[in-house]
Amino acid sequence: MSMHPHQPPHEPSGRSGPRAPLPGPANPSWMGHVEPENYRPALVKSGGPVHALPVHAMPVNVGGPQGGAARGAAGRRSAGLLALGIGGGGLAFLSLFLVVPFLLANTGPAGFLAGFVVSLIPLSAVLLAVHVIDRWEPEPRRLLFFAFAWGAAVSVAVTLLVQPFFVLTFQFSGEADFQTYMATVQAPVVEESAKSLGLLLLLLLARKHFDGPVDGVVFAFTIAGGFAFSENILYFGRAIAESASPATDLAQIFLLRGVMSPFAHALFTGTTGLIMGFAARRWHLGVSVAAYFIGLLPAMLLHNRWNSMGQGFLADYVLIQVPIFVLAIIGIVLLRVAENRLTRQRLLEYAAAGWFTPAEVAMLATPSGRRTALAWAGRYNRRRHMKAFVTAATQLAFTRQRILSGRDVRQHQAEEHQQLQRILSLRAAVAG
Repeated sequence: MSMHPHQPPHEPSGRSGPRAPLPGPANPSWMGHVEPENYRPALVKSGGPVHALPVHAMPVNVGGPQGGAARGAAGRRSAGLLALGIGGGGLAFLSLFLVVPFLLANTGPAGFLAGFVVSLIPLSAVLLAVHVIDRWEPEPRRLLFFAFAWGAAVSVAVTLLVQPFFVLTFQFSGEADFQTYMATVQAPVVEESAKSLGLLLLLLLARKHFDGPVDGVVFAFTIAGGFAFSENILYFGRAIAESASPATDLAQIFLLRGVMSPFAHALFTGTTGLIMGFAARRWHLGVSVAAYFIGLLPAMLLHNRWNSMGQGFLADYVLIQVPIFVLAIIGIVLLRVAENRLTRQRLLEYAAAGWFTPAEVAMLATPSGRRTALAWAGRYNRRRHMKAFVTAATQLAFTRQRILSGRDVRQHQAEEHQQLQRILSLRAAVAG
């Protein structure tokens, strides 16, 4: 099926009515489905089509881009983002007064310091994965910092505060029974609820940046990476502080937590982020809250199954946990491919309205095309402008997707107009 849109006739204003027929290619994937009554052609560029950027010599391959959530106009912060920044920062700061003394009391100063340093290794692996997943159109750094601070400080503090009350709900027959209950029931329920509460706040207060499953996975991985970082300080520090042979015990625990399972918490919370990301497409308060509770179920189940592995740990790890990890990788790849196709289609619709040439869409909407474009721009000291042009085009594609969702249409149309004007300025800068 051709990916080039067949646009219905435009109104004189450059937009069709809300009941324009839906072109066949408007839904190039299962991601971001558009209802026929919400479809409208892209805003037509006055003055005719643009001239192609002087990059005609660059080889391009038609494909799809790594999509991401569109960000708002530069320099503007919504009340929700301000609340996240101030409230989240304050909560994280206050949480440190509970989390840090708890860690020091259980590890001692030497164990805390060593655990902190060693914990940076698995944390780096998780953050690298976040970068790879999110590199096409990265989320705002302030939101990623909020997510990490929530996981490393706030969710740990919530767990420490709720845990004593949770224990009162169960009668124990012995120490072994107590430890099993804490690992297989308390930890999955309390920890996943605390971590995912940060996801819910992001979804409710920063919805312009959290509007799809890829965003949900990115934020969930970041929160989980922060939580695992603090937890690893505890486990690694204890291995040093309480063991007669600290080097041996630290090596064993690092093998288990730092080598075999650095992504365990990321996979648990990632399922919640995935479900909440799909709910974000609906832009509805009730659906968002419901997705939080529904998303907790698979996260708690995966967490329970991981903590329940006992004598048959190695067999369960190879036969269950490794396949789950592989399926997660495949799922993330499929999500990105779907968003790639969607982004390319939206840019093609702008091309049909005169804002881009087909060759530019190929350049903007493929990994290889973007790499080649950045390399070309670098030879003329215009890499920064080209990178901004590519980012702006991606943001524009997802702003259009929001318009076609039928929610807050006027707000997103105003944002679309600003982005189109910015793209014209960036095009001029790239062209020199």
